[in-house]
Amino acid sequence: MNQYKIALLAGDGIGPEIMREAVKVLKAIEARHRDVQFELQPALFGAAAYFETGKAFPQETMQICDAADAILKGTIGLSHEESQKIPVDEQPERGALLPMRRRYNTFANFRPVYLPKELAFFSPLKEDIIGDGIDFMIIRELVGGLYFGEKVTGINEQGKRYVKETLEYNEDQIKAIVTVAFETAQSRKKVLHNIHKSNVLKSSVLWNEVVSEVAVDYPDVEVKHILVDAAATYLCLNPGQFDVMVMENMFGDILSDEGGGILGSLGLMPSACVGPEKSYYEPSHGSAPDIAGQNIANPYSMIGSVAMMLDMSFGMKKEAHNLWQAMRAVFAAGYCTPDLAKGKNVKLIKTDEFGDMVVAELNKMPVT
Repeated sequence: MNQYKIALLAGDGIGPEIMREAVKVLKAIEARHRDVQFELQPALFGAAAYFETGKAFPQETMQICDAADAILKGTIGLSHEESQKIPVDEQPERGALLPMRRRYNTFANFRPVYLPKELAFFSPLKEDIIGDGIDFMIIRELVGGLYFGEKVTGINEQGKRYVKETLEYNEDQIKAIVTVAFETAQSRKKVLHNIHKSNVLKSSVLWNEVVSEVAVDYPDVEVKHILVDAAATYLCLNPGQFDVMVMENMFGDILSDEGGGILGSLGLMPSACVGPEKSYYEPSHGSAPDIAGQNIANPYSMIGSVAMMLDMSFGMKKEAHNLWQAMRAVFAAGYCTPDLAKGKNVKLIKTDEFGDMVVAELNKMPVT
C-alpha cells in the first residue's frame, strides 16, 4: 500500500470551492487504485487563517505541512478593501506564501501553458497563430531575486521618501534552477529558451554565464537566448516556437501571467512549486473574491495541480495523464463554467458539476 499525506490549504475566495473538487478527484483516484491511500489534512492558510488565528501561516499549519508528503494549496488573497483589515506583514502573500516558499525552499516553479487545438476557442489569439495548439513549460526561479532581496524604506537627506530593493542571486541558486530546466528540456523537445535582460542587468550577465556552464553537460539541448521584452512579444506573435523557458523570479511572475493571457485565462494554468524535499501545487490564478460562494469558478487549475502532484511527487504519471485527458474531454464535449465562458457558445455548468464530469470521464479509462 502506497500511503501519501497531503496538506490541504483551501485558502481564500474561491479556494474552498475548487479545493472540494480536488478532493473529489483524489477520492476517485483512491477508489481506482486499491494500493494507493491519501491521508488528507486540511489546514488554515492565508487571510482565512489570519482572521481565525491572527497569523496567515499559523504554527499548526506549519506542522501539518512539515509532516506532509506534498502540499495542495488553493487560492489566497482578498479584495483591496478587505486586505486593509490585515496588517501589511500578515497579508496573505507576505505573511503566508513567501514564508512557505522560504520554509521548503521551493525554488523551481513549473507552469505549463497548454491549450490543445480543440480548446483554442478560449484563447484571444488568432487561429493561424495557435496552429495545432499551445504547449510549453515556463520554469521560474522562485525563492531569489528582487522578491526576496533586502528591502529598505525611509526618508533621505533631502527629506524625500525613498525605497531600495535588492536583486540578488548567487551562482548556486542559478545553477539549481537552470539544471532543472535543462533536465526538463531534455525530456521534451530538447530546446531551451533562456530568458534574460543582460543588456541592462548585471544579474542577467551572471545568469547567462551559469547557463553556458551548465549547458556543457547537456550537449543534446539547444539553448536559445532571448531578452525578456522580446519574449513577451513573441509569446503573443508565435508561442509555438517555445517548449521550455527558464527565467529569474520577477520575469517568471510576469511572463507566466502572460502565458495565462494567451490561453484565455489564468484559470487554465495549474502550477508546481518544487523544493529539494517538499513541493506544493497550486492554481496560478487569484482568489476571485467577486465570484466566491457562487459555485461558478472553474476548478481546472486546481485539478490540474492535482495531476502535477500525482506525476511529480507520487510517480503516478499514467493516472496524471488520464486526469488531464478527463478534463480535456469535458471541455471538448462543450461544457464550461460561467467564469471561463465569456460569451462563448458552450453549455454552462457549475463548479461541482465540472468536478463530477471529470470523475465520470476518469472512470471510463482503464486503470494502469
